[in-house]
Amino acid sequence: METSRIPGFYNMTVEERREIIAKLYNITDRSQLFSEQPLKTETADKMIENVIGTFPLPLGLGLNFLINGQEYAVPMAIEEASVVASASYIAKIVRGAGGFQTEATERIMIGQIQVVGCEDIYAAKRAVLEAKESLIQAANAAYPSMVARGGGAEGLDVRILNEDASSAYSQMLVVHLYVDTCDAMGANIINTMVEALAPTVEELTNGKVYLRILSNYADRCLAHAKCVIPPKLLKSEGFSGEEVRDGVVHAYEFAASDPYRAVTHNKGIMNGIDPIVIATGNDWRAVEAGAHAYAARDGHYGSMTSWTVDGEGNLVGELELPMSIGTVGGATRVHPMAKLALDILGNPSASELAQIMVAVGLAQNLGALKALVTDGIQKGHMALHSRSVAIAAGATGEMIDIVAEKLVQLKEIRVGKAEEIMETYKDDR
Repeated sequence: METSRIPGFYNMTVEERREIIAKLYNITDRSQLFSEQPLKTETADKMIENVIGTFPLPLGLGLNFLINGQEYAVPMAIEEASVVASASYIAKIVRGAGGFQTEATERIMIGQIQVVGCEDIYAAKRAVLEAKESLIQAANAAYPSMVARGGGAEGLDVRILNEDASSAYSQMLVVHLYVDTCDAMGANIINTMVEALAPTVEELTNGKVYLRILSNYADRCLAHAKCVIPPKLLKSEGFSGEEVRDGVVHAYEFAASDPYRAVTHNKGIMNGIDPIVIATGNDWRAVEAGAHAYAARDGHYGSMTSWTVDGEGNLVGELELPMSIGTVGGATRVHPMAKLALDILGNPSASELAQIMVAVGLAQNLGALKALVTDGIQKGHMALHSRSVAIAAGATGEMIDIVAEKLVQLKEIRVGKAEEIMETYKDDR
């Protein structure tokens, strides 16, 4: 797209926004994609069991994102007020500093084979390692189409767990199969491969194989985002840029030091990432699990992000996370809105999509921290939340904005007060 800056987008009607997006992305068939129920019940019934309907979420666009010099309007499916607005606001600030810089490692996912009951666990480990090349070949033979796409199994390792005899758990051998899944998330690919290897591994180890499944702790499939922001761009009403910068650093240090704070801090990061994972038809539970495990990789659960000050006084933010996502297969091929989301993003590779996600996660974290160290989180959040409260109280049409505005003025964002306001307007009539 030419630019992800669309001034006044939030003030437009939904139909006006759809018109702009349809033109920007050459969406010709708008009837289904922008209908009230784009996911047909008969399609949903084939996706999961015991279907009784579908459960829509609001789908918005995170605007202003400049990532590695490229413009992105980012589809975000989420019910929480202020997330899309906050991410877009920070993206506008960061683009003034040159945008986000991102990179990613190779897309190597991990399959695990658990072996127990080995008579000699060290001999078993040696036997598997000696057969490493033949095992890799066998894994690729189990899924040749992945090899044809340029991916496939390319490494193998063996670990011994609970080696100490004093451990409360059984001693076991774990085989790790490393697979390049290209643009697929790779769950079915990896599970097929490790299940195919299980009988051979049993023979080699003289043990019993139990679990053979992928790991969602994709620490060889990482995405990294960085931004460098001059303090002048952080200036807020009543706060200098330097004050905001230092407050953000102190807030990060709090999360890095205390797991009670880190959990909420990191939840805010995932507020930016999960909506994209959902919008693109990916597995947000897998991404969440891997992200939180990575935040505790040194034995202490801490902040996923880091915020520091460089030698020139700039605020420097960084975020690195495992990203077990894909752009082919699964719901990305079935759900019409997932297809639309990927179209809006320019049909990125899985690596590019992962980098977009961590950039938005970094933006969302800064948005929360900036609010916390200045006016507090409630001022902006509750202003947006007031509309949901008005709807919950029964407001419709233009009355929603009238009631919401009054709630903000009174600084009482609650359903009971909204109902009182509505009764007042009824009496006035």
